Amino acid sequence: MIKLLSYPLTVIFFLLFGLVLVIFHPIQWICLNVFGYNAHKRSVSVLNWFLMRCTNVLGTRYSFKNRQDIPVDRPLIIVTNHQSMYDIPPIIWYMRKYHPKFVSKIELGKGIPSVSFNLRHGGSALIDRKDPKQSIAELQKLANYIEENNRSAVIFPEGTRSRNGVPKPFRTTGIKVMMKNAPSALIVPISINNSWKLLRYGKFPMGLGSHVTFEVHPPMENNGNADDLISKIESKIVSGVKTEQ
Repeated sequence: MIKLLSYPLTVIFFLLFGLVLVIFHPIQWICLNVFGYNAHKRSVSVLNWFLMRCTNVLGTRYSFKNRQDIPVDRPLIIVTNHQSMYDIPPIIWYMRKYHPKFVSKIELGKGIPSVSFNLRHGGSALIDRKDPKQSIAELQKLANYIEENNRSAVIFPEGTRSRNGVPKPFRTTGIKVMMKNAPSALIVPISINNSWKLLRYGKFPMGLGSHVTFEVHPPMENNGNADDLISKIESKIVSGVKTEQ
């Protein structure tokens, strides 16, 4: 019965979601080209607030727990597990004062209204998974950017999203490149739960009634042995992920 109800609600959701993306594409262009970076950044934050509201049509709720005193005057490397594309809007909105930029696959850099524009012009890294040299260069560029501007980079070290909520082993190369090239960055682990449930049936229809939660863990200093630090980061993130179905 619930899956049957999800069909009409998914149609409404996609119409609203697409409309928001189309409306904010020219808004972003105007903000960036007329008013500059800060206006563009604010437009992206508002865009992602609206994208979250679109998922409310599906009965989706969000809880973002951040009890940490995270400074705004130093760069951050935000490390988190990855369950779906719907991980991203809450991070952009709730962490907006830290100017989050994303490590994303290069295919998303074109063809998607609003999303592709922001990835290309907002400071994110677009990596080609088939080209390690290009990927490392993009990660270095992003790390240098956040180091110079005291902004944040978000990386999903699993590489691909978990389709059932169970975390995949971390791939460490990307984090190591970021840590090396942004030596003053504070590492911020985040655990995400239940966003995979929006895609429990696949891309259509959408899952209903998901309670998507985010937990920000205590930041870690970027020093010491990189492998040991990454192991601690992974353990902390995994400890906050609930794997029951």
